[in-house]
Amino acid sequence: MNKLTRVVAIFCIMVVMFPVFAQAEGKKHEKEQKKSNIPSHVLNVSKENTYPNSSKDEAILEPSKLAKELMEASEVKIENPDLIKLLNETTLKPSPLAIGYRGMVYMGHWPLNYKSAETTPNWEYQKINTNQLNNIGGDAQKTMNYSQEEEKHIKGALTAKITNADQVKRMMLYHAKENTELPLSFHTVIGKGTKTSNSYGVASEKIGFLDAYAPAVNEKGQVTFGEVYLELKGSKKRIVVKNVTKQGIGAWIPVQDHVSFSFQMK
Repeated sequence: MNKLTRVVAIFCIMVVMFPVFAQAEGKKHEKEQKKSNIPSHVLNVSKENTYPNSSKDEAILEPSKLAKELMEASEVKIENPDLIKLLNETTLKPSPLAIGYRGMVYMGHWPLNYKSAETTPNWEYQKINTNQLNNIGGDAQKTMNYSQEEEKHIKGALTAKITNADQVKRMMLYHAKENTELPLSFHTVIGKGTKTSNSYGVASEKIGFLDAYAPAVNEKGQVTFGEVYLELKGSKKRIVVKNVTKQGIGAWIPVQDHVSFSFQMK
């Protein structure tokens, strides 16, 4: 009986733990798929790029103990880094004897959070270069390579006007990076003279055209706005959000140091 009991116990543990292992394996596979979603015709040119784009990641601002306490008590989620910074700089030391003390401090109208609905890559967002090789009259195949002829600045933007646009862009950028794991930036540059070693064969009596594009992602979602008040009541304190509104918004965000290629012969 003891042996049978042990076998049954082991079987029960395996049944309970299998979904956990399966879920963990699924998340790992999903993450690997996300990283490998870049098509083969899109190349990372960070090493070849003659313009040194900043690779600085957006810093995640940690809320102070007070800010965290206030944010957790709020009925509306707060993730705006600028508002968190303001809360970090706030000092409150109400007296425990402040019986009957009440106060309401208006902190302004803020974009409070952004909820991502869709993140879609466009690998040919903006054409940045065309190389051409004329092999008309040639008696053998020739090869051509990508060479950036002019410095190109690729800029992203919001698709609609919105208040506090810079704050909204920071939140959208954070979520888009999280969704794609791509090096995204609202401004990236491909420098003049940037070259890659990938070559393309141009047959005799043909002209080869190699077009280069800067990729970008289209981020869509919803921003929540609200009027933020700091309520003081005796020794208690909390954030109150009034007049909450929501607005749909989209943005084009370029992929930094990546180039998409399209080759054809005519």
